[in-house]
Amino acid sequence: MRYAIVSDIHGNLESLQKAFSLLRPDDKVLCLGDIVGYGPNPNECVRMIRDRATHVVLGNHDVAALDNFGVEYFNSAARRAIEWTQHVIDKDVVDWLNGLSYEVRQPGYLLVHGAPVHYFEYLLDKRHAKAAFERTDAPLIFVGHTHIAEYYALEPDGNISHAHMQHGGEISLEPGKRYIIDVGSVGQPRDLNPEPCFVFFDDERRTIEWTRYEYPIGEVQQKIVDAELPHALAARLDVGR
Repeated sequence: MRYAIVSDIHGNLESLQKAFSLLRPDDKVLCLGDIVGYGPNPNECVRMIRDRATHVVLGNHDVAALDNFGVEYFNSAARRAIEWTQHVIDKDVVDWLNGLSYEVRQPGYLLVHGAPVHYFEYLLDKRHAKAAFERTDAPLIFVGHTHIAEYYALEPDGNISHAHMQHGGEISLEPGKRYIIDVGSVGQPRDLNPEPCFVFFDDERRTIEWTRYEYPIGEVQQKIVDAELPHALAARLDVGR
């Protein structure tokens, strides 16, 4: 089985459409949340994920769009975007998001938005990764939230290695190691590469591939402007930060 794992779509329909165009019909889609927030097409993105994904977990922007949870921690642009999202989001989308959970555990992997147990924590360094590994026994943990493509590997001796995947690439999962895989962001990358990112996980070959791609950024930026969302949300797409 090959899984395509996406996260942090943030209402960016053009990017999600391009990502899906790279999939095979038999790829199983998993989503790590933050389907809405920031971007101009929340309803369309949620429906695409709803129709294609096998498992989906909630992100902090999804929860904020439902009931304002956590908005006090948002910057002004994020807060304005959530307010706008709440006004345009459709009832069927709200109802579907309300039915999602904060984690999905399967025999070979764990899906969370930010981190195990502390679901909206940012995993930004080895210290945070160590704590995350200690909170679960899952051999393979898929996360998003940071919008940064990278991974942490827990060695048998307890040491943790780390690498950024700013330009994509593939790794082979080694026996005896556990991994935290940050799949990056489909809708708003923040690792200084404006190309969006998601991963393919091949459970037979035991490989993880970070896939980066081009899409029509200008079309999304114009939609952001037309919706009168903060211009900073459009400008950041050019620079990937």
